[in-house]
Amino acid sequence: MRLLGIDYGEKKVGIALSDDKGLLAFPKAVLPNDNFLMTEVLALVRGHEVHTIVVGESKDYQMRDNPIMKKTRVFVDALRRELPHIEVVYEPELLSSHQATHFQGKTAMIDASAASIILQSYIDRVKNKTQ
Repeated sequence: MRLLGIDYGEKKVGIALSDDKGLLAFPKAVLPNDNFLMTEVLALVRGHEVHTIVVGESKDYQMRDNPIMKKTRVFVDALRRELPHIEVVYEPELLSSHQATHFQGKTAMIDASAASIILQSYIDRVKNKTQ
């Protein structure tokens, strides 16, 4: 029941994975947003037997899509075509990068940490719904 979290950015994409029970999220990698991104994400999904992908939904304070969301939606549509048997969902990501920076400072893994915050938010929300 492993989940993969994605913090999609124009230049870099943060990746997080849950534990095998789907309870805790951990930063995994920061990938360049280039022509190999889809191949690398697909390899992670297949290699870790991921059953759900959680992608950060970037909104402004008025809850309107931020400019990056157009590209994010194109990426998510491509993921859904490549992985029709995998659930791909959005999770609000307001200030996830800011939170990650606050907790660990600016590091090379900041985008992966933001992805883990997004993923953990989803895990906690879903867990609270079922209790």
